[in-house]
Amino acid sequence: MLLLFGLLTGCDDGSKQQQAAAPAPIPAVTVVKVEAKDLRPAVSFSARVEALHKVDLRARIEGYLDTQNFTEGADVKTGDLLFVIEQEPYQAKVSAAEAAVAVARARLDRTEIELARQTTLVSKEASAQTKLDDARTARNEAKGQYDKLMAELDQAKLQLSYTEIHAPIDGRIGKSLLSVGSFVSPQSGTLATIVQQDPIGVTFPVSQRDLLAVKEEMGDNARLRDYTVYVEIGKGKRYEYPGKVDFLDVAVNTGTDAVNVRATFPNPQGRLVDGQLVTATIESSSAEPTLVVPVNAIQIDQSGPFVLIVNSEKKIEVKRVELLRQDANFIAIAKGLSAGELVVTEGVQKVRPGQAVDVTEVKPEA
Repeated sequence: MLLLFGLLTGCDDGSKQQQAAAPAPIPAVTVVKVEAKDLRPAVSFSARVEALHKVDLRARIEGYLDTQNFTEGADVKTGDLLFVIEQEPYQAKVSAAEAAVAVARARLDRTEIELARQTTLVSKEASAQTKLDDARTARNEAKGQYDKLMAELDQAKLQLSYTEIHAPIDGRIGKSLLSVGSFVSPQSGTLATIVQQDPIGVTFPVSQRDLLAVKEEMGDNARLRDYTVYVEIGKGKRYEYPGKVDFLDVAVNTGTDAVNVRATFPNPQGRLVDGQLVTATIESSSAEPTLVVPVNAIQIDQSGPFVLIVNSEKKIEVKRVELLRQDANFIAIAKGLSAGELVVTEGVQKVRPGQAVDVTEVKPEA
């Protein structure tokens, strides 16, 4: 029995030693092959969305605000009635002016008749020339008074028209800054603001150094107006409509040594908002082969960006890279990688440099 117990104990110890000596499983990683894509050379700038047309609505006469005929934040069309200022005092002035014009018209007609009569009598030597001169003078005075009152009537009608404030442009109207019932005047300031939504502009400063970089990147004959401009409205999220440069300022800002450039974009859904901060990218019209990797392959530490690759021995290596730009779900690489290398996209946290791995290669997303 002692011999049997010893044999069993020995077998148990041997099994434990075999389990302890079993190698750890090889970590699995997913890799993507580095490929070259035809990308257009591009230069990016910090930019801000600016409406091409923005109008502050103001009162041109004094009076109490009677009505507001719009919903704040709604789209308005040219000619839409937005505000009405009390009209009764100005309508009364128009009526008084019309009455005065009617009296002046009657007087003018009477003097015209007298002038014609005196002209006939003088031609027949039946009246003195002085009476004809008096009739002509009276007609001229009546005509002058009539013209003066007509001008006052036009002024009264013009002031009456100012009681209605219409939209001068198509766009989106903001918050009403004064409530119905408030007393308004030309000194009251802005009542509301209309901002044109479509098309819309994106303005960005380009330094002289950046202008040189554009020429180096795109050729000495490059002109900003010849290239397409894109904007990113979020990290890696490109706005679907491209734009074109339509304005290049005529002077350089001496404080920043930069010139303002503006590109215009379609904005049918209103996704670009006046004052919004975006990234503007100027792209060349011709494409060049550029190495790209998926976004999730890029890692960053204190020394900068890097990727993990699987070498020919199926072991992990670290490679430092220089990023060119991000576009959708991939990043263009300026330096550090070669076409055909396998970069790790999944399982990065499970591996370390020099470690052997089990590799699964997948195709990059389109």
